[in-house]
Amino acid sequence: MTPDADTATPAEAADPAATGPGPAEGGPDPGSGPDPGSPHPATSAGTSGSASQNRWWIYRGSGQPLYDTTLRELLPEPPPWRRFTGGPVVPPPPAGDDEVARRLGRPSGRSPASEQLRREADMVNAALLLRRPLLVTGRPGTGKSSLAYRISRELRLGRVLRWHITSRTTLRSGLYEYDAIGRVQDSAALRALRTAEDSPVAPRTADGGAAAADEQLPGIGDYVQLGPLGTALLPYETPRVLLIDELDKSDQDLANDLLSVFEEGQFPVSELLRARRRHPRVTVLTDDPEGTAEIVGGVVRCRAFPIVVITSNGEREFPPAFLRRCLRLHMPDPDRTQLVDMVTAHLAEGAATRAGDGGDLIERFLRRSRERGGLAIDQLLNSVYLTTSGRLPADAGALDELVDALWHRLDGAGAESRPG
Repeated sequence: MTPDADTATPAEAADPAATGPGPAEGGPDPGSGPDPGSPHPATSAGTSGSASQNRWWIYRGSGQPLYDTTLRELLPEPPPWRRFTGGPVVPPPPAGDDEVARRLGRPSGRSPASEQLRREADMVNAALLLRRPLLVTGRPGTGKSSLAYRISRELRLGRVLRWHITSRTTLRSGLYEYDAIGRVQDSAALRALRTAEDSPVAPRTADGGAAAADEQLPGIGDYVQLGPLGTALLPYETPRVLLIDELDKSDQDLANDLLSVFEEGQFPVSELLRARRRHPRVTVLTDDPEGTAEIVGGVVRCRAFPIVVITSNGEREFPPAFLRRCLRLHMPDPDRTQLVDMVTAHLAEGAATRAGDGGDLIERFLRRSRERGGLAIDQLLNSVYLTTSGRLPADAGALDELVDALWHRLDGAGAESRPG
């Protein structure tokens, strides 16, 4: 039975093995399907369904999507201070399966749970229950961004919204963009068309003035597009997954600017606020392909606070007020077992051991990573793909030179030649 949040001991809450076998030990896995010999874990503690509301292990990190249940059924009510009631409810997001598969490979069970995987699942579940952002730190190439896609796949939350941060990124760009120039150009084009047709630019009003020339323009909502953060804060029934990638590359003020949005769960669209008397309900574009949503009163208010995964390479510290509102997870370098899982998910079973003329390419990769201050996972995937493609020359020296070129330092040093 899964630990009850109200009765489980701290050890049971922190370790799934303390209360019985999990997916790695042969027990039922709520993400991989029901166990034929027992009720589904989400309802095995009773027929009322209350057990699903008391489960700690909503996200298990198993790599398998939820079976016969949804996050909405499993997720309990938020703390009173994190409760949001935005509306009207918008439709569910697109699936985004192609993007998830490109980043994670095929769905497959992960190897027996390690301390790191249990800690990762603990922090994700805490972020889920508390409705707080998760700050994921670690050196480049350790798979920090992949966590957002693993959460989306396992909890079946649809397309991941990705906001890539640069030194020029502002809070406004993540919330929404208003194409004022496009609207002016469309208005000018309409006036020119009316002039060419020898028609008045606009009908005259009773006092001799001109009526608004933009009455035949597309609605103001056609010029407003929500960014990834703004789309994540729409009133969905279940949370969206938002990846804020490399926040440490931003201007120092961005982390502070995010505080109010994270706390309030809403933001105004200034251009719609000014027009709310004439247009109380406006349909705008979203960050999803061909997506739209209705905004009431010029303010976007969330309903289910998004699952926010913020990544940082540790290039600078964040303000204490920002850190206080985030849960922190450090992503260490993956070990051999995790690398085998990743290679297997992206390539064929046994590809890792077949690579490198029968040698263990992963062991060589781990050794070279230690020598060069850390390598990225995609460098390993590239080398395994090439060495198992059957298209490389049989010369072992040429193969070693190619692999060495692929495994260059992340700072670019040593990319042109082999050491020593």
